[in-house]
Amino acid sequence: MKKIGFIVNPVAGIGGKVGLKGSDGTQTLKKALELGAVPEAGAKALGTMKLLKPMEQQLEIHTCPGNMGEDICKQAGLNYRLAEGTKAWSQCSPSSRNTTPKDTMDAAGMLCNEGVDLILFAGGDGTARNILDAVGTSIPVLGIPAGCKIHSAVYARTPRAAGELMLRYAEGRVMEYREAEVMDIDENLFRQGICDARLYGYLKVPNEKKFVQNLKSGRGCSEDASIQSMCMYVSRLIEQEPEYLYIVGTGSTTARLMNYMGKPNTLLGVDLLFQGQVIGSDCTEQDILAALKKYPRAKIIVTVIGGQGYIFGRGNQQISAEVIRRVGTKNIMVIASRDKIFSLGGNPLLIDTGDEEVNRMLTGYIPVTTGYKDVIMANVIY
Repeated sequence: MKKIGFIVNPVAGIGGKVGLKGSDGTQTLKKALELGAVPEAGAKALGTMKLLKPMEQQLEIHTCPGNMGEDICKQAGLNYRLAEGTKAWSQCSPSSRNTTPKDTMDAAGMLCNEGVDLILFAGGDGTARNILDAVGTSIPVLGIPAGCKIHSAVYARTPRAAGELMLRYAEGRVMEYREAEVMDIDENLFRQGICDARLYGYLKVPNEKKFVQNLKSGRGCSEDASIQSMCMYVSRLIEQEPEYLYIVGTGSTTARLMNYMGKPNTLLGVDLLFQGQVIGSDCTEQDILAALKKYPRAKIIVTVIGGQGYIFGRGNQQISAEVIRRVGTKNIMVIASRDKIFSLGGNPLLIDTGDEEVNRMLTGYIPVTTGYKDVIMANVIY
């Protein structure tokens, strides 16, 4: 029987849909809640834990009170036990309390002391740093992706992939581990359009590349010619159909498109374009949904995260499952240079919208525009 430690950072990713580009810090959390943000980390963790039910007899789950794990285990119908050192938490704090990095670190340390074989945690890059500070490489871990910005290579590709990998682990089919990078960025600079990523250390994760995501990478100079011709082509398509609302996603490639058209843009935010004019900058999910009520004919333009392959669910949570549902999958354009696609080494593109139905809608082969009338067919999975 495998002993699993399970931790949820319930406020991870809360700033994503409201356009805050992160969730670190009490002030960011306060602002996110003021903007109407709803915690989603628990729902993503639940998607993972439900998959473990068939192997429940092979797992002994140790977790934390309330929204740090216990609530999710109950919803998934799983047997569990509270880590000894955390039992007092439920007596002094409500189940819905907002947790801190210290809570995550304390929980990881207590679970490690109880002799768990692996720690499964839900969060983002900040949470990974907390786990790193608590346990280092002393014990294997696996992250359930629930944050806004997930640069670190310690997370499963999706919550579903995390569950599938844990089933393999319970069956004794995970034999090898590797040290994977824990990366994080300065969120204050990130909100100014500057991506300053830093390596904080390494965590030990299962060496299962099918299930665990790669480290996020940046763009190389060799992509410039491809991007230039692609921008020319896409801009002409937009000019030919000005009656559509264009929802332009995050990233340097989409920023290049907007710059080519002479439009102001938010490098790390979502912008709205209608009849040749920018009508919304750095938009939240609610901003986009409001625009869709006024302009129901819409198209989404997104790019691929280099090194990882995500098109939805990483850094562009503002383009939520509900936004995608309203726009329709036929009105989504993915743009990327050939170099970026080829750098994925034949791996499929990835999605993680947090909605099973929308994830299924997006799967399959799609065209990726890589140049002037140049298209590559790419497989999308979740």
